[in-house]
Amino acid sequence: MILDDFLYLDTNGLYCKYGNFYIDPVQPVTTAVISHAHADHAVAGNNEVYCTEATVAFMQQRYGKNAAKASNIAGYDKPFSIGGVRVVFIPAGHILGSAQILMEYEEVKYLYTGDYKLQPDTTCEPVEWVKADVLITESTFANPNILHPDPVAEIKKLNDIQANILLGAYGLGKSQRLIRLINDHAPQKTILVHHSIMPLNAVYQKMGMDIGKHQLYSRKLMKEQKEYVYIVPPFTFDSYYRATGVKRLFASGWKNLQVNQNDTLYISDHADWSDIIEAIERTQPKQVWTLHGDGNHLKKHFGGDIFVKILN
Repeated sequence: MILDDFLYLDTNGLYCKYGNFYIDPVQPVTTAVISHAHADHAVAGNNEVYCTEATVAFMQQRYGKNAAKASNIAGYDKPFSIGGVRVVFIPAGHILGSAQILMEYEEVKYLYTGDYKLQPDTTCEPVEWVKADVLITESTFANPNILHPDPVAEIKKLNDIQANILLGAYGLGKSQRLIRLINDHAPQKTILVHHSIMPLNAVYQKMGMDIGKHQLYSRKLMKEQKEYVYIVPPFTFDSYYRATGVKRLFASGWKNLQVNQNDTLYISDHADWSDIIEAIERTQPKQVWTLHGDGNHLKKHFGGDIFVKILN
């Protein structure tokens, strides 16, 4: 029997009382299962965490000794137990080390997707599918009007821009994916990287992930027009709003983050509407619970065929 209260939100985040642990808590807790290392899913200061090897590495790079008092590393498809709940990490395809969290309790399977994507990405493990009785899916782009374009076609747009480019991107995951895409599909570009992104790139390299050629930003280099692409995190991108001699672009699935009407770069690391529908088809759940977005479109789409519950 599916337990309606198997997961619920409280002030610390998403709680599983049957295993006495939180999933991606928003405040430090005693026991946390972390899906991936983005800061809105992996906070510092937890007493004990369970996550993948890459997630631990990113958290330690970002938080140092405050990453967690104790870190339990689990590989994909390697079951472990917390309390009375059996837990397995399944690749989510979001960033390096990202995991869906499959929980089994009293012969019922609950699958928490975390953030995930279906688009190909050679800088992380591809998404995998398992059957579940309940799918707890992110719904960031759960709107039938949002369909993300092919990322290769998007990155090839850079070939038509002869000027230097100031490219805004989130430091972890998106930046490394862009470096690989530019190397593969706009190889004449020289990629310069903001200093804050370089330590994250080093973790990728330590984990055996080849993201492609890039170098640390130099102000001297950017004074020349040689088709440089300078990748910077959002806070730096916003501070360069008066930058001259560059074409400003921001790589995102969000329309409001595109900064030019004529030059856009729709590259998202989240599932769009069609991807979420495919995820539901692949996992074949009896119920769908939604997080991190608007689940009303899914509720309307499925009607009474699948029970849809909105957790947030």
